[in-house]
Amino acid sequence: MTGEGPADSTAEARQHTPMIPLLLGTYTPKMDKKGRMALPAKFRGQLGAGMVMARGQERCVYLLPQSEFRRIAMQIQRTSMGNKAAREYLRVFLSGAVDQEPDKQGRVLVPQMLRDYARLGDEIVVIGVGTRAEIWNKAAWEAYLAAKEDGYSDIADDVLPAMEW
Repeated sequence: MTGEGPADSTAEARQHTPMIPLLLGTYTPKMDKKGRMALPAKFRGQLGAGMVMARGQERCVYLLPQSEFRRIAMQIQRTSMGNKAAREYLRVFLSGAVDQEPDKQGRVLVPQMLRDYARLGDEIVVIGVGTRAEIWNKAAWEAYLAAKEDGYSDIADDVLPAMEW
């Protein structure tokens, strides 16, 4: 008996499967004049050495690990040939995407096109949204959060499956 049963192959598969990031929290780094921002320390290891920035929804910038970016792009691409809305979304999403690597101080450059898109100045907010982070103009984030907080508990019934809390 070699000890290579189903349990062993499952354990081996877990060792080779990359950890899915779980980016959480709200951070308020400053953006310098060159458009660089320090990544929150808790995000650095989860995002990895190479990451992708892209146009996000509601005028924020998505910050994704490369593996998550590829997963999303492939999922959209599977439907894009026959679906006009998916083709249009893919064009906008991919044309605004940029590979980034943090420097030795853990800073990343937010390209001018993405700073313009999200109206980013020196006052920004970086939030963890599970498998991605989002970079927001601070005033825009505060307005968005204030507008959504009242309906937060109402939305839960529609978004979350029935579960025990």
